[in-house]
Amino acid sequence: MLTNKNILLGVCGSIASYKSAVLTRLLVKAGANVRIVMTRDACNFITPLTLSTLSKNPVLTEYFDPKTGSWNNHVELGLWADTMIIAPASANTLAKFANGLCDNLLAAVYLSAKCPVYFAPAMDLDMWKHPATQKNINSLLSYGNFMIKPAYGELASGLTGEGRMAEPDEIIGFISHDLKKKLPLTGKKALVTAGPTYEAIDPVRFIGNHSSGKMGYAIAEELSALGANVTLISGPSALKLSDKNINRIDVTSAEEMLKASLSNFPGTDISILCAAVADYRPKEVSALKIKKDSSEFGLELVKTSDILATLGQEKKAGQILVGFALETDNEVANAIKKLEKKNLDFIVLNSLNDEGGAFKNDNNKITIIDRNHNKESFELKPKNEVAADICKKVLDLLG
Repeated sequence: MLTNKNILLGVCGSIASYKSAVLTRLLVKAGANVRIVMTRDACNFITPLTLSTLSKNPVLTEYFDPKTGSWNNHVELGLWADTMIIAPASANTLAKFANGLCDNLLAAVYLSAKCPVYFAPAMDLDMWKHPATQKNINSLLSYGNFMIKPAYGELASGLTGEGRMAEPDEIIGFISHDLKKKLPLTGKKALVTAGPTYEAIDPVRFIGNHSSGKMGYAIAEELSALGANVTLISGPSALKLSDKNINRIDVTSAEEMLKASLSNFPGTDISILCAAVADYRPKEVSALKIKKDSSEFGLELVKTSDILATLGQEKKAGQILVGFALETDNEVANAIKKLEKKNLDFIVLNSLNDEGGAFKNDNNKITIIDRNHNKESFELKPKNEVAADICKKVLDLLG
């Protein structure tokens, strides 16, 4: 959920500042890009060096850097962030935010932020219960900010009660859950196939193709980023997923991919079959390695199962099924024929005549054709951007 997200962490003066080190580590581990702004008082509890080392970015505390004479642009920081977290959020900082006071860099960044802002209060029991603090919190909530409530427990003063900052893993869980609720594909199940299939000739050799799986993996990551619960069925591929929430199923042959697809297809809302499945397999597979004893070798082939057509026959109302067509001639006509024959909602056309796209490349050039034969062509672009274009079409279909 936080993979590749730009997270701006604000750290205020509080004994709970030590938890910001753990929070930073968890955010980085979740795949987020983390930048940190500290108040001057926060530096008395934890050093900027600690947080800089953990975040892998310089930590900012002042408007101006006296060493370089450069200005830390609060507007730019506010625009950079996808999410802003204030943890710990002191009573002093909450008061400034609520009343628009802007006497430090963190307050200036907050007032410039266009993204969702979460704050995790940390203070003593009486400070937390004071009417002024509660009034400031209500003001912040009315501005559209989100509070991660403090916990009940032993406080630095020795008192026991509310005011203890939420634990870092609780903060991560709260934000991830809240962000997911707002995503357009939350609650949707998605199935993606990717990569080649290998059809065995003997224990050593196989029939395969040049597919790397990059396009399918990019689509799986994009669907997950939009909130979907994604299952990726992958043929042999060296690629790794950056999103740990995706359920990956590894298969080798077309038959294995068919079984995995049929097992996961019922109840799936969105299925995008991007795998380059072998069209033929050897009729007989040798149990032993075939020796090179003659100058010629004959291999009888039979058709593999058509996974896309099979799912097209199984498709129920409300399910979206998308296929790919890689063509070299009569491209649009062949793609439309496949679209209709296999009961697809739209088809993504690749051409081997387009330089720089298709197999193994990091870029792709596609044309999307819908059931009404409307065509939308896209320029050559990185496959993660192509995945976004394909998923946008899915969102359009879902309304």
